[in-house]
Amino acid sequence: MTGMTASRTADGTASHASQPEPGSLRPARAWERARAIARSCAGQPLPAVPRTLTDALGHALAEPLVALTDLPSFATAAMDGWAVAGPGPWRLAGTGVLAGQEPGPLGWDSAVPIATGAPVPAGATAVLRREHGAADRERGMLYDRSPTPVPEGQDIRPCGQECRSGEPLLPAGTTVTGRVLGLAAAAGYDRLTVHRRPSVELFVLGDELLVQGVPRGGRVRDALGPLLPPWLRARGAELIGQHLIADDLPSLREAVRRSPADVVVTTGSTAAGPVDFLHDTLRAVGARLLVDSVAVRPGHPMLLAELPATADGRARRLVGLPGNPLAAVAGMVTLAEPLLSHLGGHSGAEPLRLTAGSTLPGHPRDTRLLPVFTAGQEVTPLPFDGPAMLRGLALADGLAVVPPGGVPAGTTVNVVPLPHR
Repeated sequence: MTGMTASRTADGTASHASQPEPGSLRPARAWERARAIARSCAGQPLPAVPRTLTDALGHALAEPLVALTDLPSFATAAMDGWAVAGPGPWRLAGTGVLAGQEPGPLGWDSAVPIATGAPVPAGATAVLRREHGAADRERGMLYDRSPTPVPEGQDIRPCGQECRSGEPLLPAGTTVTGRVLGLAAAAGYDRLTVHRRPSVELFVLGDELLVQGVPRGGRVRDALGPLLPPWLRARGAELIGQHLIADDLPSLREAVRRSPADVVVTTGSTAAGPVDFLHDTLRAVGARLLVDSVAVRPGHPMLLAELPATADGRARRLVGLPGNPLAAVAGMVTLAEPLLSHLGGHSGAEPLRLTAGSTLPGHPRDTRLLPVFTAGQEVTPLPFDGPAMLRGLALADGLAVVPPGGVPAGTTVNVVPLPHR
């Protein structure tokens, strides 16, 4: 799906009668500029919606997470042992305090067994650890066998140690992970106010693609159909559809026209070959091109367009990824990820600043996105980094943003982290 530019008739057949004049093609956007356009074209993040804790996973907080209670909300024991009042020895009192119970007060020079996480009785001055206490059941006494006297407050988590009610815990824009859900639950939340996730419909284009078995008869396996959906979900998208579409202008035009998604993602057909129909499709549906090729390798024939709004007035965008696998990943990182992140209300993550452990080869003129493996603060380039290759990417944990000419060993370089799933 690459080659010379050709116009097409309404039925999708190629016609070479009208070729663009030399120099009429738009110059490629600089990589950083293309990413900035993808972020800014999203406008405001999608609306805020309430979600249960489970359903909020992967969304971005639409408002700050504020503690609804002190944490802990009462003083608790940090260790198994005895709650004690005074310097000891202590008179044993009661059968013990377990987590979830509400104990009565503890008199001076008294001790009561206590479990980790249990509320500390009023009047207790410390918790004596089990391994440091010697209980004489016959006399009903507890003796301290610790190396030093028990200081006041030992192994007691005081009320409000982590936060006070009303204290901001996380800012708006934070991605809701499992860790965030744990904090929200501890802070008293049953529901969270988050931004709606952007809906995405994925169109994988190409007559040459097989969906099962080994490559044969001049056809190749579709690698992007399996690769992109988990990547999109990891970047906060809600995938509402995935379709394999033939190299046919009417089919692609109708699929794009009818898609209800906030973002349409296509693979292939971004260049000017005899069956590359994406530009014709965008003209046919009245789209506005925002980015038409980027000065990055691999992946330079990527594009970003603003589609006509849906019937209910919702804005739509289209990200056109190249068909080669690593080039498509470059398009994801360059255009799709900034767009989805902003639409979903996520705080923009900056690339990591790491050190090149060895020379990172670059392109003579364009930015290069190079699969790398990170060890500590150093990155090492991986082999098999051609536009159609995935072997290096499968081992990588990031893409180094290599400026034209390359990066010498020992030099700091930006690295875009890759999703872990």
